[in-house]
This record gives sequence, C-alpha cells and structure tokens, in this order.
Amino acid sequence: MGRVSVALGLTRPLMVRTVPIADPGDLLARLPEPAPYAWIRHGEGMAAWGEAARAAVPPGADRFAWARDWLGHVLGEADIDDEVRTPGTGPVAFGSFTFDPDSPGSVLVVPKILFGRRGGRAWLTTIGDTSLDVVSPLRDPGTILYGDGGLTAPEWTHAVARAVERIRAGELEKVVLARDLEVFAEHPIDVRLLLTRLARRYPECYTFSCAGLVGATPELLVRHTGEAIESLVLAGTIARGASPADDTARGAALLASDKDRHEHACAVESVRDALAPLCKELTVPHRPELLVLPNVQHLASPVSGRLSEGASVLDVVAAMHPTAAVGGTPTATALTLIRELEGMDRAGYAGPVGWIDARGDGEWGIALRCGRVGGDRARLFAGAGIMADSVPSAELAEAQAKFRVMQYALEG
Repeated sequence: MGRVSVALGLTRPLMVRTVPIADPGDLLARLPEPAPYAWIRHGEGMAAWGEAARAAVPPGADRFAWARDWLGHVLGEADIDDEVRTPGTGPVAFGSFTFDPDSPGSVLVVPKILFGRRGGRAWLTTIGDTSLDVVSPLRDPGTILYGDGGLTAPEWTHAVARAVERIRAGELEKVVLARDLEVFAEHPIDVRLLLTRLARRYPECYTFSCAGLVGATPELLVRHTGEAIESLVLAGTIARGASPADDTARGAALLASDKDRHEHACAVESVRDALAPLCKELTVPHRPELLVLPNVQHLASPVSGRLSEGASVLDVVAAMHPTAAVGGTPTATALTLIRELEGMDRAGYAGPVGWIDARGDGEWGIALRCGRVGGDRARLFAGAGIMADSVPSAELAEAQAKFRVMQYALEG
C-alpha cells in the first residue's frame, strides 16, 4: 500500500456528495471544454470533468492488482453522501489501460463533477468545494489532413501476408494486427465535438473519453452489477452493403463464412476460459448473432454469469485482457508477433477502458474505433483479425472501414 499512498498524493479522504436531479438532457452538452470524461450509450451513462484524484498506473504484470489497491484506498476511504445509490453514483473512477502491459500510459482518474443518467434516474456528483464550469460552444477543428503512422498501407498489407505465412506454418491460429493514422488539424481538436458526433451516429456503441483517449467502441468487455456480469464478444467483420439487399446478403455471408466463424469461436473460447475460474455461473451462446452498426456488421456473442465471492470487476478485466478478439490465439505467441510486425506502440488502443464505482459496479469496454487526441494532433487506430485464409487487401479494407468512425467524428 506504500506505493499507492505515494501515487495518490492525498492528505485527507475525498468528500463526495451525490444528489438526484431533474433529467439533464444531453449529458455531453453539460461538459466544459478541458479534459472531459465520458461513458455514454443510447443517451445514458456519465459525463464528467476535473480531477479529484489521479494515478499513473505503473506498467507490469501486476498493474491491475496495483489499480485495485489504489481504488480500494481512494474510494474505500471516501466520505460519501449518496442519496441515489445506483451503479455510477458516489465516487467514480474512469480508467484506461494500455494494450501492452509493459507500455506506460495506463491511468485512473476520479473526476470532481459528474452528471449521470440511467433507467429514468439522473444525478449530480460533486467532490469537495466545486462549482459548475461555464460551457463554451463546440469548436470545429477545421481542415483535417492525414499521414501514415507506423506503417504505410503497402507495408501493413505486407505485414499481414507475413502473419498469414506464420499461421499457415502452424506457429499460431490467429493474430490481430492494428495500424495507425496521424491526424493534423487546422485548429485544436475539441473532444466534446468528437463525443457528440460519435454518440449521435453510433448510439448502440459505448462513446468514451478518458485522459485523451476518445472513441465509440462496440465491444463490452464486462459490465458488473452486484454479482452479475455481462460481456459482448465481437470477432468477424464485414462492411455494410450499398443497398438493403446487398446489406442482407453481406450479413448472411458473414454468418456463413468459415474464416469468420472460426475467428469468432477463438474469441468466445478465450472469454470462456478467462471467466470460468471467476464465476459460479456462466452462460455462453452456442452460435453468434449479427450486430449491425452504421459502418460494419460483426459476429456477436453475449455472455453472462455470476461472480464467485471475493472476485472484483478488475479481476475480471485482468483475466480477460487481451481477448483473442484483439490479440490472437494462443495469446503469448500472438503478442510476440504483434510486437514484431505492427511497427508501433498501440498505447491505449485495444486496451480496457471504462469506469468503476465504490461498490465495485462498473462497465469496461475494449478501446476500439478510437484515437488519442491532444491539441491539433490525433492518432487513430484500427485493426483486423488475421487467419490462415486471410487476404491482405481485404484486411486492409476492413481496417479502413473501421477508421471511418473517427474520421467522421473529426470531419462531420
């Protein structure tokens, strides 16, 4: 606990108050410009700002245990006056963990002011003596230019081809390769504008913002409410069609694709293996369904269960990350190949992102369809699952389709 106390830098417990409020309307419209935090789906969730406590989580294999201890210290010792008592009330920590455990950049933040809404109830949480900031108009970033990230498109397709060779040689079954794009904006990028566009266009996704990482992920790693947990496994993707008939045909082709079904089965198996030791009940569907988003269709499997006594949501996050949907199978071999072929550090891309409250309830997603934003620059990420029969040009097209989410948020 010594390292926790040093990282915390607090001399007294947080003084937290949560009160019920009338429906605040658009939660994102409440945000002032600097450093917002958000977790929104179908208009519900939380929008917050300010920092009552912050920790840079040390990299390493024990980072989730360190984070659990820090949260236990900060949230467990808080002086809480909570008149609402529902998931997301009282003190809440937003978090983002890097994909690679050895990469720095994982962070936990307890914001000072938070607006929340869920299931017909709305609330305001404040920590300490705070006042609501003035909300300024959203700012457009102006002209957007893109540049190559770690690899150019031809270099990345070559990396995919090399991965296919390694898979066919029997070294591994699947690997997820990601690429990045550099963004140069005419004016500083207003994160609130990105969040507003994402939440409106992709309401079924989890629109998030945490310490500069912004996106709208379709993939729920875990939702924790009491003992109950839920997860949504996504693997296997196809672009939307040009017409309703084309769209239907593409969905049917995805469901019938041996490559995509096998890729999905690998992802489901990795989630089952991770959750089974932590759960006293676990329900996993026998076959996937389609999740249809504005830009792509995914194979999806909703998983549910009940945690055993003593297991926390961060134990679940630690056990599940990285899933085969963002890493590969087997995991250790896939991670080695990712480091060899990608030519970049993923930072928070494909890592866990979400929130947790003092009761241990929370929601954590996988940071997909996202970018890291700072000033007039950003870095966008997208990836694709590579199997033995993957075609490099098709995988590049899939990654480009996923880039379009954040490109829309930037360009409108």
